[in-house]
Amino acid sequence: MMDLKTLNSALSQLEEERGIPKEKVIEAIEMALAAAYKKDYGKKGQVIRGKFDLSSGKAEFVQVKTIVDESVLKERPAGEEIEEEGAPKKKGPSTKLGAGKKEVLTLEDIKIETYTNEAGEQVPKVYFNEDQHIMLADAKKITKGSKIGDEIIFPLESKDDYGRIAAQTAKQVIIQRIREAEKASVIKDYGKKQGEIIVGKVQRIELGNVFVDLGRATGILPKEEQIPGERYRQGEQIKAYLYSVEETPKGINLRLSRSHPQFINKLFEIEAPEVASGVVVLKSIAREPGYRSKIAVLSTESNIDPVGSCVGQRGVRVSTITNELGGEKIDVIEWSENPETFIANALSPAKISSVVLTEATRSAKISVDEDQFSLAIGKGGQNVRLAAKLTGWKIDIVASGVKDKDADVDDEGL
Repeated sequence: MMDLKTLNSALSQLEEERGIPKEKVIEAIEMALAAAYKKDYGKKGQVIRGKFDLSSGKAEFVQVKTIVDESVLKERPAGEEIEEEGAPKKKGPSTKLGAGKKEVLTLEDIKIETYTNEAGEQVPKVYFNEDQHIMLADAKKITKGSKIGDEIIFPLESKDDYGRIAAQTAKQVIIQRIREAEKASVIKDYGKKQGEIIVGKVQRIELGNVFVDLGRATGILPKEEQIPGERYRQGEQIKAYLYSVEETPKGINLRLSRSHPQFINKLFEIEAPEVASGVVVLKSIAREPGYRSKIAVLSTESNIDPVGSCVGQRGVRVSTITNELGGEKIDVIEWSENPETFIANALSPAKISSVVLTEATRSAKISVDEDQFSLAIGKGGQNVRLAAKLTGWKIDIVASGVKDKDADVDDEGL
């Protein structure tokens, strides 16, 4: 026995909470019931429709036939049979030209017969199928005003066990519609959040990948998108950059990152109102996650200090971001459209003596005092490597007055 009260409640909930009209769900139930009826009691070529009464829980079925006459039918060629779906099936000798050869059809070989309908459109003719069509003369015996293209319906025998089948089908359709609605809603909601920072709780860790509970969906923080050295605990709250929202046959993939350069950009938008408003712009970011980053900033207003806006009073803003990134050091330098100035700034905290550029190869020869050489290079070449990535120039550092002491780094790193 179908619980109609529960069914009505579920349909109302779908409409109110997920925006799926009740009529659409009923239509889906009727289609599913018709397909089940056809499978159990009908024939392959029949067109069967169902009508589901929500007040009584009963389902009725009809067979539908389209009215035709000779003007809309194709003549069946000799030697052909008609399959259940109405398509011709050729009988006779094989059409193969020989072993390994196939007959090639041209557009001239394919002749499509058409007729003009009441709307003046050219419509392909069809082969007559008694399960799908009824001749106009026969249709007029049933309904006097019958016309070509109209439909005639024939009631089908109701089955006693269809109350149970209808209940099961209705339940399955509603569950499917809920899944579809949930999926569409997740794509819509998180699609808007792509390119933003989101907060979630660590759900589980599998093979190094961290699954994050985001509330309505689960995101994945792949091993390669994590900050090296970070450890995550189940139930721990973490921030991450949502860089990809993908719909796959298995579901929706929300891919997160904590090592993405834009993660730093978005963190500064949270901490610095000038960045969030667009007054201060992060023009370039070079990052070695977990260790050190360099960002080049520019102010669109002359009275705003871009570096000071990002660093904050007593360094509080940049310190907050450093703590979020597990101690990753962040160098904030001022961007300049002048390459010499930009490269010199990028090598901060080292002091540069001179910069000589070669535009053709986008290479820069940097001279520094001997006591600044190690500072310019940085531990393991990190400072010059990040400066090269930040500026996009190949950087060659030479200590003034010292032979055979130089470093050559391009924007791809050492």
